This record gives sequence, C-alpha cells and structure tokens, in this order.
Amino acid sequence: MKNSQNKKKIWIDLDNTPHVPFFSPIIGELNKLGYEILLTARDCSQTCGLADLFNLKYKRIGRHYGKHKLLKVAGTVFRAFQLMRVAKQEGSVLALSHGSRAQMLSAWMLRVPSFVIMDYEFVQGFLYPTWLMMPEVIAGEVINHDKKHVLKYPGIKEDVYVPSFKPDPRIKDQLGLKEDDLVVTIRPPATEAHYHNPEAEILFAEVVDLLGTIRESRMVILPRNDAQKESIQKSWGEFCSMKKIIIPEHVVDGLNLLWHSDLVISGGGTMNREAAALGLPVYSIFRGKIGAVDTYLVKSKRLTLLENVEDVHNKLLITKRIHTSEVWKTNGNALSSIVQGITKALQEN
Repeated sequence: MKNSQNKKKIWIDLDNTPHVPFFSPIIGELNKLGYEILLTARDCSQTCGLADLFNLKYKRIGRHYGKHKLLKVAGTVFRAFQLMRVAKQEGSVLALSHGSRAQMLSAWMLRVPSFVIMDYEFVQGFLYPTWLMMPEVIAGEVINHDKKHVLKYPGIKEDVYVPSFKPDPRIKDQLGLKEDDLVVTIRPPATEAHYHNPEAEILFAEVVDLLGTIRESRMVILPRNDAQKESIQKSWGEFCSMKKIIIPEHVVDGLNLLWHSDLVISGGGTMNREAAALGLPVYSIFRGKIGAVDTYLVKSKRLTLLENVEDVHNKLLITKRIHTSEVWKTNGNALSSIVQGITKALQEN
C-alpha cells in the first residue's frame, strides 16, 4: 500500500453490542493494510463492556435514550453532534458502521463519505449512506439506493468472526453450570427497538415458564438492560433464587456461551445467527418482519421460528446436544469480501 494511503483514518462507530465482535476482525485486517482507526462506542446495552472484553481502544460517546420515538430522535441528533466534534478533530476520511444513524448524520454534516453494512432490509432510517453493503441473500431490488454503490458479501455477518472463535470451557464453572445440566441460553426481545412486536414478550414468558418445569434445565438469560433484568427477577424470582435462571453478573463472551449451550432461543437477530453460524439448535421468538437472512437460515434448516404459543410446545426440542470440538464450517470469504469493499470505497472517494 502506498504511503499516502497509510495515513488514511477510518472512523468506526460501535452503536450496539453485536457490532463489537463483528468489527473486531475487520479492524485487525484494516490495521494490517496500514489504515488508522478511530473507534467510537455508544453506551448502550453491553457495548462498552464487550469492547473492553475484546481489548478495543475506543471513545465512549452517547447513550441509549429509551423507547420513546421523540427521545430516540433527539438522542440520535445530540449524539451526532457529539460524534461530529470528535471526528472533525481526528480527520477521518470514511465513516464505517453497521447501521449507526448518529454516525450517518454526523458524516453527512461533515461531508465525510459513509459506508454502512446492514443485514436487515426493513430497518428504518432517515439518511442514505454513500456506500451500502449487505449479504448476497438480500435482493438488491428491495433497497432504494444507487446500485453502483451497493456491494454484497457471501454468507451472513456472523461468518466474519465465527471462524476465529476458540471455545473456552471455563465459562461453565464461572456460571455455576454442571455437566449434567441442560443449558439453554436465552436473549429476551428488544423491547425498546422500533421493530419490537409485543407478541415476542408473550413467547418469551411461555418459553421461560416451560423450561422452568424441566428438572435438568438451566436458563442463562442475557437481559438487554437493567430494567429488563429487574423485570425478569421480579417475574421469576423463585427460578432466580434456585439458580434455575442465571443472569451473568459480568459481560460474557457470547459465542463461548452459545457453544457451551444445548440450545439457544432469542428475540433478536444476532444471537440467532451466531448460533446458526456455530451449527447449534436455535429458535427465534422475534416477531417483527422477517428479513432475507433469517428466511435463508430457516430454508436451510439452521433456524426454527416460534411464531405462537403452540409452536413453543410443539417445535421446541429441549434436549442435550452432542458437544464436539469442531466449530461449524462457516463461509470464510465474508471477512475478506467486506474488507475489499471498504478499500474499494476508499479508493473511489
């Protein structure tokens, strides 16, 4: 790479928890190519805690403003100005994210090209990035964007970081799990997200109640925020006190937890797809509009949708799985394709 390119700084914004493991290997590859990285992170869910776990050096900027739409919009605009001040000082040449609205707005105000990677075609937004990249399974026709600036990558976004995953069995001791436990990892619905459907909360409660009747089951539940944690502890206090429900006290490596689980149930996309990428039995209680990626996983029998209470009882196979030492063979070209797309955008800007 030429010396002039070595000085180019790419600004990456970690807007939510799943963005941490996703961008970690991308940052590593961009560093190898000689690019500097400005990394910002929103104090939302466990984003900053996970970034610390991954030893990422970032600037903590902004927070989550709750489920009220006006507060969401105001918070996004306020964070955009906070980000703009930092990005202007750093002199970045490309704003890169996995759908950070605040960064897109900030980049637009700074006249800095933006590059957004996305894997859900029904996401709501009010700005269009300069470049858009998505999995090949999402049809380009459903995206209203300049087709010359729409790029594709093979597989799913979780294929970017799953290949480098190495299981660590110590997590079972850390969580107080025993060998004969039937471990079910559960991610509650994102109740504050714009796409949330209250039906998912009904399915979540049904899942917990059902698993609570099974003697050997242990539920590791990963709340999205403190309010959700308190709600779970209040609703299922007895399960919590008898360690039928385990809520980790600290941030844990999500992939490692999934790998040591017998099955996975989630009300959001990322954990479902991570489990699918690992080749694990996984069930979705997400009740928003199903995107192309999840449709692809369902058709390939790597994901099962639980669409109603009857499905919880009829489709959910609650059984111990045979643990092996080998991780599911994912699409190894996802990471290189994404890095190539980013460098293409840099060269054309």
